[in-house]
Amino acid sequence: MPRLSEVIAALDALWPPASAEDWDAVGTVCGDPDQEVSRVLFAVDPVQEIVDEAVKLGADLLVTHHPLYLRGTTTVAASNFKGRVVHTLIKNDIALHVAHTNADRADPGVSDALAGALDLRVVRPLVPDPTDADGRRGLGRVCELDHPLTVREFAARVAERLPATAQGIRVAGDPEALVRTVAVSGGSGDSLFADVRTAGVDAFLTADLRHHPASEARAHSPLALLDAAHWATEWPWCELAAAQLDEISDRHGWDLRVHVSKTVTDPWNSHSPSPGAPN
Repeated sequence: MPRLSEVIAALDALWPPASAEDWDAVGTVCGDPDQEVSRVLFAVDPVQEIVDEAVKLGADLLVTHHPLYLRGTTTVAASNFKGRVVHTLIKNDIALHVAHTNADRADPGVSDALAGALDLRVVRPLVPDPTDADGRRGLGRVCELDHPLTVREFAARVAERLPATAQGIRVAGDPEALVRTVAVSGGSGDSLFADVRTAGVDAFLTADLRHHPASEARAHSPLALLDAAHWATEWPWCELAAAQLDEISDRHGWDLRVHVSKTVTDPWNSHSPSPGAPN
């Protein structure tokens, strides 16, 4: 079995920590570099129910997309929920490793996984990484559909292919307009509207769209907006990342057992539609 340091080195090669945003907190949160790793669990959020799942599974390493401590801390006391997460991990010899914006920028990365879940053909990054001479890394992806769909039909495909959440898919735009090209960005994407307009796509699929940026984007152009749950747009990356580690394990003869959590950790757990609201 490989040591944790060997597995982390392989993950860092997939998602170089140096490519993360300056404000981000990626890398190994806890874990002994010399401990052996036989079972790995991938998930979006490092929350208690995911950590409990890792304990039940007998995992030695939990890899999450979201950081546990994005803004730092002065305590890991078990009197708060993040401290309890750390205590549970350490007591059960489970390492935690985070790949966040470095996984967003990677090739393939979070938005490639989102595009793949929807059978979209990736054309190029939405915001190219200027350090990538091949032009494959960066934030978001510009994609083409296999055949044109109406906004209504494309939204139905998204709702069907992404994991189910209470929110479902919110749509802004003419339901009968045709979609041939689409920009996708896993996670919060309303800071990318200028890049989306420059790309000239028919639709933009992302998460966490706020009122004013969405309203202004609709005023600029007939761009259709599809707003999915944050967790749902990033969960496909877990399957992609697990497949990548599986391939590395086979190549090195590590015989790792790699799992993907299907636990829904989206914070919204119910939805009550307004009477008479448009469907």
